[in-house]
Amino acid sequence: MRAIIPVAGIGTRLRPHTYSVPKVLLSVAGKPILAHILDTLVHEGIRDATIVVGYLGDKIREYVSRAYPGMTITYVEQEETLGLGHAIYLARHTMTDEPVLIILGDTIFDVDLGPVLRSPFSALGVKAVEDPRRFGVAVVRGEFISRLVEKPETPLSNLAIVGLYFLRNPRLLAECLSTLLERNVRTRGEYQLTDALQMMVERGERMTTFPVEGWFDCGKPETLLATNEALLKKNGQTVSIPGVTVIPPVAIAPSAVIERCVIGPNTTVGEKAVLQDAIIRNSIIAENAQVHKALLENSIVGSGAIVQGRSQRISVGDSSEVEFT
Repeated sequence: MRAIIPVAGIGTRLRPHTYSVPKVLLSVAGKPILAHILDTLVHEGIRDATIVVGYLGDKIREYVSRAYPGMTITYVEQEETLGLGHAIYLARHTMTDEPVLIILGDTIFDVDLGPVLRSPFSALGVKAVEDPRRFGVAVVRGEFISRLVEKPETPLSNLAIVGLYFLRNPRLLAECLSTLLERNVRTRGEYQLTDALQMMVERGERMTTFPVEGWFDCGKPETLLATNEALLKKNGQTVSIPGVTVIPPVAIAPSAVIERCVIGPNTTVGEKAVLQDAIIRNSIIAENAQVHKALLENSIVGSGAIVQGRSQRISVGDSSEVEFT
């Protein structure tokens, strides 16, 4: 089985962090977003993957080759971001008759894929949402999907397609994607994978759904921090550092240098970060970053960044109010 992971997005909503780091290499709960995905594949015994790269693709290649030498990776370049359907279309030459698992590269999932990969039918991961107009949705009749629609103005279903696609007929998928491009069929200006899947349904492909409750978005700073918190609550560490107060859950790299700090809860600290005289909670501190004499909450400090505060000595009387700006 082959996995296809599209990661060519620029990550505009995560700037300034994505000016120098691809979105999928941003750290969350102790490791890059992409590592969460690849670790899941390795756990399921999937060693072959196609990664569709674009913006800062060389950094993705470098990281994966170093961190996952046991995987066989084929890279495909998406020079123009013309939609998810276009990204998968570019990877069509890496598909065979074997099933494929498509996983969106900016989302982390907590789901048991074992039963899905053993399904006799194609299957899409879904989750019930309050506002399905923001997503592709699946309409289910009985056991199978009857219709798939990308971001419908009038909701036809509350089952959002979350970005996990197990497809048993990749040849048909490639044909439908080719048809989209040949006919220039676009939705909201892009070639949508949802439209190709609907075409597969119309041509007789039977698709089911499977529930995905653990669906963690990493597309914006606030959702990245929320995902960091959720994953740490499930898998975070309890760490003891002399002279430091650590409030779990946290993920602290062994090479981080931390002195006279209060760290946590819900805080990730990357490799070789240096933290001194700081209070940090609900935050992500990337590798090689430095934080001195600062109080940080709900913050993201990028790789190699330096945050320098200052110490104060004050004597404040009763019923006083002091504000530092």
